[in-house]
Amino acid sequence: MGVIIMSWWMVRAGDRNELIPIWKQKGVASVGWADFGNPKNYPTREALIQKSHEIYEEEKPATRIIWASQVWRFSHEIKAGDRIITYAKDKREYLVGTVTKEHEYNETIVDKHYPNIIHVKWEKKQIPRDQLSQEAKNSLGSTLTVFRVDNWGDELESLLAGKEQTVSEPENNEEEVIKNDFVQKALTMIQDKVDKLDPWQMQELVAGLLRAMGYNVKVSKKGPDRGVDILAHKDAFGFEKPIIKVQVKHRKSSSSGPEIQQLLGAHPIDANSIFVSTGGFTVAAENIGKQHNVKLIDLEELVKLIVQWYDKMPSETRSLLPLQKIYIPE
Repeated sequence: MGVIIMSWWMVRAGDRNELIPIWKQKGVASVGWADFGNPKNYPTREALIQKSHEIYEEEKPATRIIWASQVWRFSHEIKAGDRIITYAKDKREYLVGTVTKEHEYNETIVDKHYPNIIHVKWEKKQIPRDQLSQEAKNSLGSTLTVFRVDNWGDELESLLAGKEQTVSEPENNEEEVIKNDFVQKALTMIQDKVDKLDPWQMQELVAGLLRAMGYNVKVSKKGPDRGVDILAHKDAFGFEKPIIKVQVKHRKSSSSGPEIQQLLGAHPIDANSIFVSTGGFTVAAENIGKQHNVKLIDLEELVKLIVQWYDKMPSETRSLLPLQKIYIPE
């Protein structure tokens, strides 16, 4: 007989855990993204991602890929016999179950907004969060809707069997998860604010970031795209190296390989290159960037840099993106 390989999956029960009662009542787990229709109708994960780019064009490219990938995993990779875990925030405990029937697309079992269904036999016993190890808590704290948690299967099974784990300082562990979640939500809010700037404001924002880093900056005037939006250098006259040339693209679509090549070919030829693209980069662009040591900065990385250097930014730059400092306990 062959060895049966069982996987462990975390599946979030809605934004506010509102799905848990009906999951337990109907013996199911479910996810949304109903706009895709039945994911079994797509021959490949790539086809589902392509559809995501079409129907969620207002979202960031990385978000579209993540959403499609989670739907694909839920519908194609979760198998009968796998274990499912979900978190009830109000009770601070985890529910565990076993998949009894693989994916089906049904708008009536849970809700038309959550039509992707797997059937689950839920355990009567729940696992209090405070009983988990620190490592398990951190791993299970991901904000994704569907993800693998195989590394913690043995620990979870042991707790279900009534075997106590050695856990230290549960309150501090919980605080760490809360802080991480708070920081991630704050970064997402800042991304949304940056995304609303117009292209010229975005150019000034990047220029202000470079000034905060100690560079002298020259911003190109409004007009035809010549491949370079910003020149940055350490000395006031612009003679000393390193000289940095920057291209800024602020749009929904990903920047392409030819656009990276255009920056590389622009004057000054021997300058270091930075390409900022809030819509992300195509695979070809990423490959060219690696080959020619072009620093590629997407929206997520740009926001992290802004937060890091915000206090040193010129006041006129901060006025484009007003932020408030909030203190949390260490």
